[in-house]
Amino acid sequence: MKNVLATRRGIICVGAVIGILAILLQYFGNPVNMGVCVACFLRDTTGALGLHRAPVVQYVRPEIIGFVLGSFVAAIVFKEFRPRTGSAPIIRFVLGAFAMIGALIFLGCPWRALQRLAGGDFNAILGLIGLFVGIWIGTLFLKNGYNLGVTQKTRSSVGWVFTIIMIGLLILVLLNPQIEGESQSGVLFYSIEGPGSMHAPFIISIVFGLIIGFLAQRSRFCTMGAIRDLILFRHMHLFLGIAGLFIAALIMNLILNQFNPGFANQPIAHTMHIWNFGGMVLAGLAFTLAGGCPGRQLFLSGEGDGDAAIFVVGMIAGAAFAHNFGLASSGAGATTAGIIALFIGLIVCLAIGFTMRERV
Repeated sequence: MKNVLATRRGIICVGAVIGILAILLQYFGNPVNMGVCVACFLRDTTGALGLHRAPVVQYVRPEIIGFVLGSFVAAIVFKEFRPRTGSAPIIRFVLGAFAMIGALIFLGCPWRALQRLAGGDFNAILGLIGLFVGIWIGTLFLKNGYNLGVTQKTRSSVGWVFTIIMIGLLILVLLNPQIEGESQSGVLFYSIEGPGSMHAPFIISIVFGLIIGFLAQRSRFCTMGAIRDLILFRHMHLFLGIAGLFIAALIMNLILNQFNPGFANQPIAHTMHIWNFGGMVLAGLAFTLAGGCPGRQLFLSGEGDGDAAIFVVGMIAGAAFAHNFGLASSGAGATTAGIIALFIGLIVCLAIGFTMRERV
């Protein structure tokens, strides 16, 4: 049966649906210009588990659970669940950690960069330019033999692990629900102020997450892949998907009167343009070397890709380091420690790019 969502019209529709649902999540309670942000949501979930103790960003985001479970359901239904692993796991972990650090210097993943611009935050322009530059640098390595090795088919139980972890996280949330005004419920931490305290109702968040996960798995939606394919092959297919996301989000913001253009006083953003640019250069380079943006890595994890799951675990570790060591930016701008980490990350990613090339 033809996969309609993988066609040109299909990928545009998927992008548009993601854009619409992201703005609706914002309307229902998620932070402004952060209806869906994979990096931010993983960061919040990391804090909810106590792996970092920044009190304003602690909340298990149901959307993350929905992304993985929705992708898993799509993969099972359409017989695309393929357990596989074994391709340079420690490298993928490191790339995931630095991808998260870069994203938190900018304050958002590629999806949030598009949503920020669609909401009128012009600081996102610098981030998106940085993303293009980082991915472009990554494509230079791809053209010169960069390869993390062959991923091999493995036992079904390996492919199930990450999905089971998400189911366990869901059960953990249900057993330890948020108590109004309390910063902890059982073993989970909850923000009572700041971005972590802003969230859509649980059922809406997880249902929207399931929808996005299902559609993205079927369509192969990926922001990094879209820009990479445009640079390497002049292919517009995936790029039309992210264009659909941006246009739909922009229209929804205009309809809901949520479009506030400018650079200053934007929500959960800063105006240190060089570090907005630099953070996303690092993130884009790490995404390219790992083979997918944060959303795509979650969707691949749901369909049994153990390598993608390792990248996600690396992002979780990166979020913990970013907040425990003061690397993450805030509305006041990038920190000195974050800037140092940015340069270290660029050096490490470049070293990975040079040393993981196949010798001819």
